[in-house]
Amino acid sequence: MAGEQFPVTRWSVIDAVKSQDPEEHARALDTLFAAYWKPVYKYVRLRWNRPAEDAQDLTQGFFAEVLERELLAKYDPARSKLRTYLRLCVDSFVINQEKAARRQKRGGNTAHVALDFQAAEGELVGATIDAASIPSPESLEEFFEKEWVRSLFALAVEDLRKLCSEREGERTFRLFEDYDLSGDPEISYGKLAAEYAIPVTDVTNALAWARREFRRIALERLREICGSDEEFRREARAVFGSDVT
Repeated sequence: MAGEQFPVTRWSVIDAVKSQDPEEHARALDTLFAAYWKPVYKYVRLRWNRPAEDAQDLTQGFFAEVLERELLAKYDPARSKLRTYLRLCVDSFVINQEKAARRQKRGGNTAHVALDFQAAEGELVGATIDAASIPSPESLEEFFEKEWVRSLFALAVEDLRKLCSEREGERTFRLFEDYDLSGDPEISYGKLAAEYAIPVTDVTNALAWARREFRRIALERLREICGSDEEFRREARAVFGSDVT
């Protein structure tokens, strides 16, 4: 059998957000917000050249609008990718806020999304907060896509961490972290084996398992936030390469 199979799950935010089950509906929104809030925040900071405080308010406001106007229910997978649709919705929201000349107060029963803006700001260190730095629609799409992939992988890493903890495989995760996530050009299987006082074969086996599980988890996460099977397959090939079947 060539390559690995796609996840068999067919659950997605697009289906679940229309559910009459409150838990299913809430799960869909949590999944969406987790995957997209950082890309949206950074996009508002760069594309609309907004200071951090304004960008935070706009990001919170946008996701409140997703809830209030049921924007996901209006999404048509046949017309665009979900991330493209959401990016365009962000543009429309910011423009409308500018026209309103004042920030709309949202309270009452509206859900408040708890977001770690400080962490997002840390990731923006070194970036030029200048709208001219991403002037074309193509570069805007590319920027949003890169941040979307970064968010997807960060969620998958955290899921892998939890899985390793549940299976008492903390050492396996640390090996994965040291070798695949640290960015240390000097790291090697031999160095890790010496550091952890284990055979090189144990390092090899642990990393093979961790990478396989990371890929599986990331694909499952990806499937959840795609609008259709076709979009999922297209996005999976773009993220993981042509060997995905």
